[in-house]
Amino acid sequence: MNRHLQGIVRKYLSHDEAVSLFLLLVFSTLAIVFLGGMLIPVIAAVVIAYILQGLVDKLTFMRVPNPLAILLAYGVFIGFVGLMVLTLAPLIWKQAVTLVSEAPQILRTLNSHLETVVEQYPQVLSPDLVDSLYRNITEEAGKFTQWALSSSLSGLMDVAVLLVYAVLVPILVFFMLKDRRTLTASIGRLLPDRRKTLNEVWKEVDHQCSAYIRGKTIEILIVGIVSYIALKVMGMPYSALLGLLIGLSVVIPFVGAAVVTIPVTLIALSTFGPGTEFLWVMMVYGIIQALDGNVLTPLLFSEVNNLHPVVIIVAVLLFGGIWGLWGVFFAIPLATLVRAVMDAWPVHLDEEPAALD
Repeated sequence: MNRHLQGIVRKYLSHDEAVSLFLLLVFSTLAIVFLGGMLIPVIAAVVIAYILQGLVDKLTFMRVPNPLAILLAYGVFIGFVGLMVLTLAPLIWKQAVTLVSEAPQILRTLNSHLETVVEQYPQVLSPDLVDSLYRNITEEAGKFTQWALSSSLSGLMDVAVLLVYAVLVPILVFFMLKDRRTLTASIGRLLPDRRKTLNEVWKEVDHQCSAYIRGKTIEILIVGIVSYIALKVMGMPYSALLGLLIGLSVVIPFVGAAVVTIPVTLIALSTFGPGTEFLWVMMVYGIIQALDGNVLTPLLFSEVNNLHPVVIIVAVLLFGGIWGLWGVFFAIPLATLVRAVMDAWPVHLDEEPAALD
């Protein structure tokens, strides 16, 4: 066992850069795990600045002076946040509060529609199955209502923290964009002088993560806005809230679309009943999901190496369990990071003995 362990250390940690890379990964992981709660504004600012840097680079490529490009990108960020805070956020909050208060009435209406379906198609649905389904939905809705109320009450205690974050994050984003070269140079001085492997890993991770994060942000906006407009036109209540959920569902491949289908189906069924309008809503929702998966995703992520679905699900479960929603959002970039590190890791191979004639 000891000899086998020595062989692993010799193979993967005999190179100076391998040791440096290993220590960097360990310290970075420990810092995020134990200090991540305190560094949330910094992490959020890094992500936002990283996304905006792509816009700065495009403007610079179009011969816009770098200071002006930074100001334009930062203005887009501030304008988008202001639009969200002044228009969409109050609407979503109002619809969420209304949904929680009207949940009992929605459940009663849903139950009456299910009874109608049982009467029309007794060979497909049995009364016992419908009663069991209704009880389960009622119990889960009650738990969700209690959680929403408790979260709202406890969330009042965090208003001051959110206000501080609302001030700190934009300031940090501005200085990260303005002083990007200075900050990266300062971090570079902390790293070893010989860092060929680190540079290779960073190039691969930067290429993959930049394409993924910016593409995923665009995908969330497109899917969310299109879903909101489509549901609003079709007369669906809570269209802004459902549009937000549908947009965020693209963060978790495969699982997100399946989960968000449940509230869309229940609200559509309770609103329109099992008729033509309900079928139209579900058809439009299915078309949006199909276009997202077969047209939008390949278009936005053509430069991102595809990961196996099993790897994606394991990454979502692992990093989501460690870092919550942030871990879920960055599960694929983190999995890409792991793969890039494994591909670029310097390996010491023992020389094969020469073959005897």
